[in-house]
Amino acid sequence: MTERKRTPWVVGVSGASGTPYAAAVLRGLLAAGESVDLVVSRASRLTLLDETGIAFRDAHWRDDLGEWLARGADGKPEAFARPELDDVRYWGAGDLAAGPSSGSYPVKGMLIVPASTACVAGVALGLSKDLLQRVASVTLKERRRLVVAVRETPLNGQTLRHLVALDEAGAVVLPASPAFYTGATHIQDLVDFVAGRVLDAAGVPHRLYRRWEGELGGSRTARGAGGGD
Repeated sequence: MTERKRTPWVVGVSGASGTPYAAAVLRGLLAAGESVDLVVSRASRLTLLDETGIAFRDAHWRDDLGEWLARGADGKPEAFARPELDDVRYWGAGDLAAGPSSGSYPVKGMLIVPASTACVAGVALGLSKDLLQRVASVTLKERRRLVVAVRETPLNGQTLRHLVALDEAGAVVLPASPAFYTGATHIQDLVDFVAGRVLDAAGVPHRLYRRWEGELGGSRTARGAGGGD
């Protein structure tokens, strides 16, 4: 029997606020049976520590990632079952010789969740100052799917020009903007909507949010059918 060729999605986590978005995307990819290569920027470690209390360590990344993915958007530990991480590969942000730094390394594409304005600028300008930016540049040059979930407000003209440049280069610019037509009753619902839209852009199936079906008042019906627990 021929062994299945591993072709992962690269998930890059930058230093913007919004680490629950990254956790929800990672859970969604793993639930869909996707392989994942993970790059966590140095700045994002500070954000992760601030938002969750988790210190992400290279030498203990598996334990730290498991704890992170089990935590809910409200900060509650063990809100989710810890997923199997056998098909997750972690690359240090300073490892510019990592597999995904080369276009010959097979990947499906890259999801940057969340994307800071500094990350957006670096990718738009092709700086490749760390592995996250390098992989994004490789993704664009290889014409693979790049989804940039920018998380900042308000946006100045310079950042808007960088986002336009990414769009023109073929990236999907996806602001981390939750919607309310899904019947959200909890912060996790809002986080899952954004994560679900990221997975939609990547073509990865999921059940993270209730889709619009053309019926007004559907969100109220959803809440009345069992929301608010």
